[in-house]
Amino acid sequence: MGRIICAGLGPGDPELMSVKSDRAIRGAKHLAYFRKKGRAGQARRIVNGMLRDDVIEYPMEYPVTTELRFDSDEYRQLMVDFYAEWADRLEELAKTEEVVVLCEGDPFFYGSFMHLHTRLQGRAEVEVLPAIPGMVGCWSALDTPFTWGDDVMTVLMGTLPEADLIAHMKRADALVVMKTGRNLPVVKRALAAAGRLDDAWLVEKGTMPDQRTAKLADVADDDCPYFAIVLVHGQGRRPEAAE
Repeated sequence: MGRIICAGLGPGDPELMSVKSDRAIRGAKHLAYFRKKGRAGQARRIVNGMLRDDVIEYPMEYPVTTELRFDSDEYRQLMVDFYAEWADRLEELAKTEEVVVLCEGDPFFYGSFMHLHTRLQGRAEVEVLPAIPGMVGCWSALDTPFTWGDDVMTVLMGTLPEADLIAHMKRADALVVMKTGRNLPVVKRALAAAGRLDDAWLVEKGTMPDQRTAKLADVADDDCPYFAIVLVHGQGRRPEAAE
């Protein structure tokens, strides 16, 4: 009997990967990973130079990324079919082989593998190797503590309706906004309405060689990839703030 191992890759720097994921990836004979059609894929780039010479690769190419609205019926159906197909293929492979599936960040924190994990329950042996979430690498890139004392940290998706973003932003202490990209204008308007824009940062490819950090107010609306993260630091209770 084989099995499926989902190896969390962490925020992007291969040296921040867990020892367990590193070992699984280096020993993998069968390796699957998500990518946009026509692209190498960020997950595959992270493990470049780590793979055995005889590894068999299975690029799982999304049928759609940002071409359609994520809440449209067509988008949903395409993605449902995509995950169903790959769950079947991985189940079949795992009957006799061990296959490692790469997942950026932590697999259970908004990771694409979650959709396969759900479909594979009761059909194959699955092990998930946890990892540092991408947002941790991004706030570490700013070299400033992100939460203090009893700060409440809120994680939002830039795909939320603007009114919902504003409501959550007003209540939050430390704030993380993921899935920005073309949603950046809405995110910026919401932060401004909540009085948080001047304190917000944009971090792109945190911990990687081409990492970029910038004050969000200085970033053009069209200058933001989908997986850049917006951060607003908490300012909670701490001794030096009371002095």
